[in-house]
Amino acid sequence: MEILGNEENGFSRPWVIAGPCSAETYDQLYAVTKSVYKLGVKVVRAGVWKPRTRPNNFEGVGAEALAWMESIKKEIGVKFAIEVANAEHVELALKYGIDMAWLGARTTVNPFTVQEIADALKGTNIPVMVKNPVNPDLALWMGCIERIANAGIQEIAAIHRGFSSYKKTRFRNEPLWQLPIELKSRLPGVPLLCDPSHIAGDSSMIHEISQKALDLNYDGIMVETHPDPDNAWSDPKQQVSPGQLAEILKDLKLRQDTCDDSLFKSQLEELRNKIDSIDHDLVENLANRAKIIEEIGQYKKDNDVTILQIERWNKILRSRKEWGQPLGLNAEFIEELYKAIHSESIRKQTEIFNRTPQSPK
Repeated sequence: MEILGNEENGFSRPWVIAGPCSAETYDQLYAVTKSVYKLGVKVVRAGVWKPRTRPNNFEGVGAEALAWMESIKKEIGVKFAIEVANAEHVELALKYGIDMAWLGARTTVNPFTVQEIADALKGTNIPVMVKNPVNPDLALWMGCIERIANAGIQEIAAIHRGFSSYKKTRFRNEPLWQLPIELKSRLPGVPLLCDPSHIAGDSSMIHEISQKALDLNYDGIMVETHPDPDNAWSDPKQQVSPGQLAEILKDLKLRQDTCDDSLFKSQLEELRNKIDSIDHDLVENLANRAKIIEEIGQYKKDNDVTILQIERWNKILRSRKEWGQPLGLNAEFIEELYKAIHSESIRKQTEIFNRTPQSPK
C-alpha cells in the first residue's frame, strides 16, 4: 500500500495516519488536516458515520463531510480515509473521491455485511484497511481480509485496535498482542497498523502503545487527532492535539529489522539455542503432565466423579501464581498459561468420558 507512505518525514516506515474521531464541521476538519499535514502526515482519517454503542449521541454528519473532504483536498495535498459500514457508504465514498476506506471492528465481525461491502468494491482500486473484530477471533479477521481480496482489491492492510473484554483493565480495548502477531505470521504480505487510540481510550497512553507496536515491527500507526480534544463531539479522552501528536512522533524510536554485527548474531544465536533447549524440556514436561491427566480422567470415570473440580482448579491457579511471584513471573501470564493448560486437561478428560467401553472378547 504505497499510498500510505510518507517519505517526506524522513522515513518510509512507520506509516502515520492521523485525524479526528469524527468530522464535526468544515472548519474543524480543515484545521486538523492543515496541522497534521505540516507534520508530514499525508493520510487523514475522519469518521463520517458514527453509530454509537448507545443511541442519542452524536453519530456523525454523514455524507456532508465527504463534500468537505473533496474541497479540502483541492487545497491541501492529503488523502482521506473513512470508515465504511455498508454498501451505500462505499458508493458515496467512491462518488466523492475518497482515497481509502476501512472496515470497523463492528463490521468485521459480520461476514454478511463484509460480503456486501466486498461486492460494492468490485471493479475499484481503492485501498482498504480492515480493523480486527470486536471479539478476539482471528478467523473472522482473516476472513474479512480474504473477502476483500476476493473482490479484486490489491492494496489491503490490517489495523489492530484491540478487543473488547469483560475484564477491567487499564485499556479501553485489550491489545492481546499475540493475535495480530499471529495474523502477521499467517498473512506476511498484509501490512499491519496499530490504532493506539482505541486500544488505550486515553491519550496519555498513545505513545507507549505506539512504541510497543513499532517494537513489534508494525508498519504504522493510526492516531485520532483533534484541534481541541477536550471539546470533541466523540471520544474526547482518546484524541490528541496536533501538538501532542508532534511530540509523540518525535519521541518514537524506530528500530532496525536486524543487525549485521557478527558479535550480535553470534550471541543472539547462543541465547536462542538456550531457549530451544528449555522449550524442548518444557514440551516434554507438558507431555508427561498430559499422561497423568489421562490417568486422572480414567480414575474419575471409573468412580463416577465429575471432570471439573472447582476447588482443585482454584487451588492450582492460586498456588502457581504464588510460585511464580518470587521468580519474577507476571501473575496474569501465569493465569493465562494455566487457563490454556486447564482447558486442554478438560478436553482430554472429556474425551476419556465419551469413550465407549470395549466389549470383552
